[in-house]
Amino acid sequence: MSQLIEIAPEALHEEMWKLRKEKQMDFLESLTGMDWGETLGVIYHLESTVTGERMVVKTETERNSPELPSVCDIWKAAELNEREAYDMFGILFINHPDLRRLFLRNDWVGHPLRKDDDPNDERNPLRMCNEATIDTTYELELNPDGTIEEHENVIFDDREYVVNIGPQHPATHGVLRFRVSLEGEIIRKIDVNCGYIHRGIEKMSESLTYPQILGLTDRMDYLGAHQNRHALCMCIEKAMGVEVSERVKYIRTLMDELQRIDSHLLFFSALCMDLGGLTAFFYGFRDREKILDIFEETCGGRLIMNYNTIGGVQADIHPNFVKRVKEFIPYMRGIIHEYHDLFTGNIIAQQRLKGVGVLSREDAISFGATGGTGRASGWACDVRKRMPYGVYDQVDFKEILYTEGDCFARYMVRMDEIMESMKIIEQLIDNIPEGNYQEKMKPVIRVPEGSYYTAVEGSRGEFGVYLESRGEKSPYRLKFRSTGLPLVSTVNTIASGGKIADLIAIGGTLDYVVPDIDR
Repeated sequence: MSQLIEIAPEALHEEMWKLRKEKQMDFLESLTGMDWGETLGVIYHLESTVTGERMVVKTETERNSPELPSVCDIWKAAELNEREAYDMFGILFINHPDLRRLFLRNDWVGHPLRKDDDPNDERNPLRMCNEATIDTTYELELNPDGTIEEHENVIFDDREYVVNIGPQHPATHGVLRFRVSLEGEIIRKIDVNCGYIHRGIEKMSESLTYPQILGLTDRMDYLGAHQNRHALCMCIEKAMGVEVSERVKYIRTLMDELQRIDSHLLFFSALCMDLGGLTAFFYGFRDREKILDIFEETCGGRLIMNYNTIGGVQADIHPNFVKRVKEFIPYMRGIIHEYHDLFTGNIIAQQRLKGVGVLSREDAISFGATGGTGRASGWACDVRKRMPYGVYDQVDFKEILYTEGDCFARYMVRMDEIMESMKIIEQLIDNIPEGNYQEKMKPVIRVPEGSYYTAVEGSRGEFGVYLESRGEKSPYRLKFRSTGLPLVSTVNTIASGGKIADLIAIGGTLDYVVPDIDR
């Protein structure tokens, strides 16, 4: 566990500034709202991209009037994360410029992740007449005498021309809604609205056993099902002191990399479709099908895998697995030039992608935009290199970095990563050691009391699991670090000043998956 520091609310903002400046803690990895019974609070996971040092900060405030200073002026990632903590726990963040709910309707009564929340409150009936959008939001400011003053901030005024992109729109890659203020074709501001498919996975987890929770992870980022579940299993295994066999580590790493290729092929297909390239769309789906066939033989699933388990994997690899993977690699290597001939070198694709939606390295770190998006901006943020897991410390692969930070760089990072994933698979496929595919576990799994954080490199960035246990068979608190939430938080910054058509290219190359954002 990283170094834990407890800071009182009144000193939090000043101390966080010091950590940011003096300790160079420039990456806010995760921000987790908490209910400890007597108090509410927040757990911050911080990392320095300069020194690699990691730190956990804990702060708690009284339950009846929970107020904490906002840190979104220190890390841009905090803006949406604090809105989530306000939405789910009712924690008021002083000096937050836009303290609205993030996932639930603005007229929702209660805060679902509080331990004393009533899920059957009669003031929350199911109705369709309360979807009105609010155009004002409030900022709370702390006066020197300790009183709090409320300032009204206007999101969009009556003179602005605001259009909806989504929630039902193919280029929003799921049920996501952008409210876009336009001046002609030029984007002036974007307001991201999440929560259309919020399923309360973190709340559900508190009443399920650990093996039962595993069924939910595949349904967040469904294009990173193996990786999500790998992170949760590793977190539980680490907490319990369970060491899986080398065979399991090899199998999990192979599955993660096949999943990455699968995801990047779908990224390619969807982006081409968004930009009008139908032929390229079919190429990607044709080749992705081969990976899904490999998955189906071993896992029984093509999208929802249900394969990783606590202490191993559900079943040993299929007898055809090695043969089929070894056939797929040279096939994919020999055909990927078609993707580049058809799309990468296309003058229309280049004009739509180059110089569009530029995200600076500094902003990528501040927003916590990891994965291909961060690496396209020159930020070496690969979890497989930063905190190796599985057998990533035993294989040779390059971390793909570009410095342009534009849509084209985000596209190229993922195309190059397909090649690197094949390189990793080639090094492992002939060397899978013998051993158990599942360690013997107790019928009822209880995680020792404590706090644990584990992360993996998902298909679109760092997927993290924060687990707080009280020694029961269910977690006291389980928080998933969404890979997509930081990505959508960048949209207003990188799309403002661009054209409305650029928003489609930007959304396509950020490559977020909406169920992962909403959870």
